[in-house]
Amino acid sequence: MPNRRISRADQARQQGGRAPRASRAQQFMPFAALRGYYELIRERERIVQPKHELTEEEALALSGKLSRVQRRTMVRITYYDGDAYATSCGMVSDIDVASRTITVVRTRIRFDDILDIRNGEGIED
Repeated sequence: MPNRRISRADQARQQGGRAPRASRAQQFMPFAALRGYYELIRERERIVQPKHELTEEEALALSGKLSRVQRRTMVRITYYDGDAYATSCGMVSDIDVASRTITVVRTRIRFDDILDIRNGEGIED
């Protein structure tokens, strides 16, 4: 008899038992017939908004808040992402003054697109 490797499922079948639970569960794995459909629907639900131009006072206040933000702090940033405003919450992973961007977790945000910054605990500055 050739030396062949036998899996646990094959061993269970040879012994007259049922296949292990993990092997049986594979037949019930979810099937996504409409891959990408739900993401497309979410994009269609977005309402296009014009970008709000900051006044001098708002820009000065935002600049002060931005200068106090440090890496590894929790923030909530409201920013313009091309056609609508979005909010990103999380830890600041990078601040690049040369390219004028801030990165919250994995979202890179340009300084010019920021509408508001708050610290992660919800306390207003």
